Amino acid sequence: MAARMSGYRTVEEQLGDVLAAVHPLPVETRAVADARGMTLRETARAAVDIPVFDNSAMDGFAVRHADVADASADHPVTLRVVADIPAGSDADPVLAPGEAARIMTGSPVPTDADAIVPFEDTVGGLADSLQQTTVLQSPRPAAHIRRAGEDLRAGDPVLGPGTLLGPLQLGAMAAAGVTDVVVSRRPRVAIVSTGSELVEAGAPLRRGQIPESNSLLLAAMAEAAGAEVDGRTSVDDEGGALRDVVDACAAASVDVIVFSGGVSAGAFEVVRNELSATMTFSRVGLQPGKPQGFGVLPVAGGHSALLFGLPGNPVSAAISFEVFVRPALLALQGRTAIHRPVLRLPASTAWRTPPGRRQYLPAVVDTDPAWSVRPATAGGSGSHLAGGLGQARAVAIVPAEVDAVAVGDEVDVWLLEGWDA
Repeated sequence: MAARMSGYRTVEEQLGDVLAAVHPLPVETRAVADARGMTLRETARAAVDIPVFDNSAMDGFAVRHADVADASADHPVTLRVVADIPAGSDADPVLAPGEAARIMTGSPVPTDADAIVPFEDTVGGLADSLQQTTVLQSPRPAAHIRRAGEDLRAGDPVLGPGTLLGPLQLGAMAAAGVTDVVVSRRPRVAIVSTGSELVEAGAPLRRGQIPESNSLLLAAMAEAAGAEVDGRTSVDDEGGALRDVVDACAAASVDVIVFSGGVSAGAFEVVRNELSATMTFSRVGLQPGKPQGFGVLPVAGGHSALLFGLPGNPVSAAISFEVFVRPALLALQGRTAIHRPVLRLPASTAWRTPPGRRQYLPAVVDTDPAWSVRPATAGGSGSHLAGGLGQARAVAIVPAEVDAVAVGDEVDVWLLEGWDA
């Protein structure tokens, strides 16, 4: 209510318009080994059982349970060892009553065996175990046997559509014998920083100039969201260079163009001046990041590109990307979860918040002695605090109707990539 009465669009309204314009990208088939960081678009099914065969969970002896059912330290049972089964063996030795096979972890269990006795439960253990072994403790029936298919059966789904393929997911599919997966094509993103005051980092600065940093910042954020950065550049406020970049992006069929700067209400707002027929520019009730632009541009091949106009101050650009661009990139890939999980953490220090706008505060999460959150810099969420932005590993979110956070107040928190670094 506070955001609406102040004349701002709500974050939800702006994001709703963005997501309504998103259409999932085409799919492609990739080898599992080449699919890290991509999004699964079709169910991946197991090609083999997991485990593939009954195998031993321990180093020890494969036995017939009836032979050792009464074994104990007071009444040990001695068995004749008739076979040795290392991992990778295809042996299936016959075990007559009173016989056992020495077996290693992961090795196939003989058909005649129905329990494994670990070395620790025998006299002498591994030493001198090739001829006989003496069992000191009876195992339970089927002890230490991993049954074929107890995790997955061939044909079972391993992972479903919308899943981000990280290291654990790739490992699970490889274990299930999956070789190829159907994934979303990565979004192709162009990053354009605007401002006649911008020069390449490291170049000599004259009065009025600053190092350009947003293109690197936003390109890295796009890649972290699974995108492929098709190019990043900086243009002045005159307009010609911006038009040339947009034309080139359209010809290259990029999926997303992210502009930083040039979207506010000043006299030299190049994005607003040049793209007002294609983009809608709004005042949104968040801080930092009030001025926002969004639109859809037809590009080559009958497709269209999403256009995002973000504020030029680095903190505003980063927060705007998190709130609006990142969810769109994930939705383009068909991701099931497009929003970061929210934690509720107590504030470890007090801070003020802007009137009538939801605050997204670059923050630090402390975990010792207990989890808590605090501003990343003493300047709070000032949009110009580009250096302090490097301290942030999280974003604290404070509702528009709250004008101050006190020590101990619980706050919603997003954890960012590398939050524990």
